[in-house]
Amino acid sequence: QVQLVESGGGLVQAGGSLRLSCAASGSIFSLNVMAWYRQAPGKQRELVASITDGLSTNYADSVKGRFAISRDNAKNTVYLQMNGLKPEDTAVYYCDLYQWGVDYWGSGLLVTVSS
Repeated sequence: QVQLVESGGGLVQAGGSLRLSCAASGSIFSLNVMAWYRQAPGKQRELVASITDGLSTNYADSVKGRFAISRDNAKNTVYLQMNGLKPEDTAVYYCDLYQWGVDYWGSGLLVTVSS
């Protein structure tokens, strides 16, 4: 089994920062992709950022220059540093681990950015 546990969400004012963490446990293979998605009310879930086991990254255009994804392979943990937060960043954020054609999801955590 695979379990993903997220932490670090909360309420922050516009222009502030948050750091999300996601720790994976269980049957984790060395070749995988970890990512952060988010879903705002009335919208589909969208990819925020992803990172491969080789540390190749990809970002949504809306967060480039503000967010940074990183990972610690030894701890099977992925992070999302969010700076310069905007009200439109408000959403439920989900951690994802993709390996051998299967996506494993965390339960999600709420990030609220006030103006």
